[in-house]
Amino acid sequence: MRVFNILIVFFVLFSANAQQKMAPKGQQEDHVINEYDNYGLKIDDSEALKSGSVLSQYENMSKNDTLAVKFSAKVSDVCKVKGCWMKLELDATRETMVKFKDYGFFVPKEAIGKSVIVNGKAYVEEMSVEDQRHFAKDAGKSASEIAQIKEVKRVFAFEADGVLIKK
Repeated sequence: MRVFNILIVFFVLFSANAQQKMAPKGQQEDHVINEYDNYGLKIDDSEALKSGSVLSQYENMSKNDTLAVKFSAKVSDVCKVKGCWMKLELDATRETMVKFKDYGFFVPKEAIGKSVIVNGKAYVEEMSVEDQRHFAKDAGKSASEIAQIKEVKRVFAFEADGVLIKK
């Protein structure tokens, strides 16, 4: 019986401690819900790197490298057809092409200029002329601009499993 009573005391103490640790998480979730719209996997804004930090990591990557990362950036472009991809500014002249894991979610076409946090995998790829033309068409580029695309291009790419867009 004494062992049983000791077990009950430990259970109560650990339960109370677990409840105290969960409260800040709830507050954190409220903060995210109030400030961001969430798409895809539910993520929060903690520990997100700045886009410049991610750019320096991209610059050191080879074609087959991947990096699991969460970072913040500004949206420079979105697919005009259905929001199935977006481009994020890494600095004044470079950007990353973001696609969404398993084509599982889209972002609003009105997200251009908004701050976002993306979670997923960064990688470098060689984008074919065909894919570049497809994305240029989705972005609303003119036929003459699309026709000028004639070479494979090395791009900084990102597969997002979760996105937060600042309200």
